[in-house]
Amino acid sequence: MCGICGQLRFDGGTPSSESLDNMMNKLARRGPDSNGKWLEGKIGFGHQRLSIIDLSSSGSQPMIDSLLKLTLVFNGTIYNYKQLRSRLIGKGYSFFSSSDTEVIIKAYHYWGEDCVHHLDGMFAFAIWDKPSKKLFIARDRMGIKPLYYNLTNKAFTFASNSQALLTQDLDKSVNPIALQQQLSLHGAVPAPNTIINGIKKLKPGTYIVLSEKGDIKEQTYWHPSATRPEGNVSEQDYIARTHELLTAAVTKRMAASDVPIGVLLSGGLDSSLIVALLKEAEHRDIRTFSIGFEDIDDESGSEFEYSDQVVSKFKTDHKKYLLSNQEVLPRLSEAVMNMSEPMVGQDAIAFYLLSEQVSKHTKVVLSGQGADEAFAGYFWYPRMAKEHGDEIESFSKHYVDRPHDEYLQTVMPIYQGENHTHKWLSKEFLKPGADSFIDKVFRTDMTRLIVDDPVKRVDNMTMAWGLEARVPFMDTELVEWALKIPPSLKMREEGKYPLKKIARELLPSSVIDRKKGYFPMPALKYIQGDFLEFMSDILLSSSCRHRGIFDQKYINKVINSPRDYMTSLNGSRLWHLALLEFWMQINVDS
Repeated sequence: MCGICGQLRFDGGTPSSESLDNMMNKLARRGPDSNGKWLEGKIGFGHQRLSIIDLSSSGSQPMIDSLLKLTLVFNGTIYNYKQLRSRLIGKGYSFFSSSDTEVIIKAYHYWGEDCVHHLDGMFAFAIWDKPSKKLFIARDRMGIKPLYYNLTNKAFTFASNSQALLTQDLDKSVNPIALQQQLSLHGAVPAPNTIINGIKKLKPGTYIVLSEKGDIKEQTYWHPSATRPEGNVSEQDYIARTHELLTAAVTKRMAASDVPIGVLLSGGLDSSLIVALLKEAEHRDIRTFSIGFEDIDDESGSEFEYSDQVVSKFKTDHKKYLLSNQEVLPRLSEAVMNMSEPMVGQDAIAFYLLSEQVSKHTKVVLSGQGADEAFAGYFWYPRMAKEHGDEIESFSKHYVDRPHDEYLQTVMPIYQGENHTHKWLSKEFLKPGADSFIDKVFRTDMTRLIVDDPVKRVDNMTMAWGLEARVPFMDTELVEWALKIPPSLKMREEGKYPLKKIARELLPSSVIDRKKGYFPMPALKYIQGDFLEFMSDILLSSSCRHRGIFDQKYINKVINSPRDYMTSLNGSRLWHLALLEFWMQINVDS
């Protein structure tokens, strides 16, 4: 919905207008409709607006409630804002806008820090509470909306992307823990770390309270459990409840908007099911969008074969785009420039190029992100379920991009160290509320790893074009239910059995029973030709050697034989290395 930033000074100084402007310039593409700035003593906020709910100036930010003495900047959408508004009016509150933004202000005033428990949506926001002289910062349960920050003894500075924070005076050195996770978890660096030492990010489902003196309290308010529901729940009950919750998740995301909404239709089960459920709920004039790329060898670059069937069945208003590899390479730098962190997933570039076209037709789209994690759609889950012995080793064997001993060969001695990825996974698996190994896998993937891999990619690449992506499969209530479904039920029929069962009444069998596909971009998987030359130039550059992250002997081996260096999830190690260095050159060095 927007880009937000701000600063609270602890040292007696005041945030500068120029500093806020610098951050807002790096957020402008997230909110191209208008902008606003507010400074008062030791605190300052900046906002770039994408107008979706209450398109009038009444919904502008930073939003100041003079009566309550609260000031807010907010990024996201609150799906239950109308219900909360009615409830708060019943408590005696009056409203000067019809926006979900103002509902957050009133909710905070009434419930205080507990307001986050009442908000259903995706959000990152900051409230300056003048009477209490404290700053309240919160992020949604699933971490769909980003919030980065820098904390020193002088100030707390925050923004919706790291590029905004990089305009400030902070430590830009490489975080060795994040580096190992970046190269082990397909670019996912779990919060609070980022690849830059001076930049942290708020954990999903967490809020921070800061006093004017710099005292800080951090609280995680959402703790999902994989414990089965009590009583005798039948297979039919599990599927019926899933259908009910998914329909509600889709329809409420369509309702919370004052502008038209489309669907990113890949041709896979997930996005196709969203279209089918919209039709089932009697939505009309559904807009759909698809993108495809050139094939490489036997690797298909598009899924039009399937998306066309969905379009034909439901008569959607459809647009599809086919791009050649020659069109992709010149655009890589743009996409990387808009990544808050290095994002190695092939679909990041695809989403960027698709979003450019979609943004010409609408401001909001629904995406099928999260269905594979919530309902066991990936090929590695059944493989993990068959493992015995050490849980972390069983997980790592099928998920981690490179074993620790290979990581040690990849980086220079200064970045070598203990296995931080193993330590982080062990901590996650020890959390209560998931008894079996595979339940721990699903919970960790759904609530932590997805946040800093596919979810982050979708938000960054869509918002780079002022396009808001909503993800119904990551609805909080649906996710909580999915975690309770027995793994054996979810993994039946090669995964996503509950969704396939629902889809049998709605979609063509060819879409349901097709081989699992991904948002394909073969050129970033099977590196050759111009793409190989491009990545080689990056990794052999003087900037890369001077940075001193990678061992050049290892780099040379990967460049000379890229197809011999694929990850356990069929990604390219060469692309992983080149993308990290390219991101540093574009976003940190410049």
